[in-house]
Amino acid sequence: METYYIGLTGLVFSFLLLLIPLVISYYLKLKLISATVESVVRMVLQLAFVGIFLTFLFDLNNSILNILWVLVMVFVASHTVLKNAELKTRSILPMLIISMAIINYSMLLYVNRFIIDLDDLFDARYLVPIAGMVLGNSLRANVVGMENFCTEIKRNENRYLFSLSMGAEKTEAVIPYLRKSMRVALKPTIANMATIGIVFIPGMMTGQILAGASPMVAIEYQIVIMIVIYVTTMVNLLFGILVLIHKGFDDYGMFKKEILRGS
Repeated sequence: METYYIGLTGLVFSFLLLLIPLVISYYLKLKLISATVESVVRMVLQLAFVGIFLTFLFDLNNSILNILWVLVMVFVASHTVLKNAELKTRSILPMLIISMAIINYSMLLYVNRFIIDLDDLFDARYLVPIAGMVLGNSLRANVVGMENFCTEIKRNENRYLFSLSMGAEKTEAVIPYLRKSMRVALKPTIANMATIGIVFIPGMMTGQILAGASPMVAIEYQIVIMIVIYVTTMVNLLFGILVLIHKGFDDYGMFKKEILRGS
């Protein structure tokens, strides 16, 4: 089946759609016009760069370069998590990068070897797109979970200190906040899995169908991707909060408020 080429005219018509939110923002005084324009410009520039780079990456298909590119993606994702969770990066970033790199590389190799059964485990056409989908979904959960964890510790500081004063170890005292933060952060992913196919058709499945793949093949890949996303998101989130617990508390179990931005 032929995939239709959108072209410049199609892109112009897609940009015209942006007039709708811009007009709404103007009349309702939402103050989102500059943010919308800036985000769209950044999106276009970033996607243009990535499109050019991925074309080169796919054509070259060098395993070392593919691994390094995924590592760059992990670095950017880790930095973005801390920035959006309002956490300072200096003390937490290195350990977060290491944990996310180990978790995501392990999952990617598992998928490519045991699920897709690739001859080349570092094939750019599989390694990079799957890494992007997994990291993108993990990023949102990590931001919500780590931010929620810090907020809950601050909000319930007296209760937390009371637990410590009653002889609880730091690990015992923070477990309730870890559980709550993980539940809050993982709910959107669980909801997506529960409604996929009926309420919405996800991007990967849509892309494969538009590219001419059989709907059944697209469904197989989407099932695999959703399971991989959920598992990786949960493990990334767990280890992200564990890194925060390790770096965000002193030897006496006191929360270091100086790791928060603006403190």
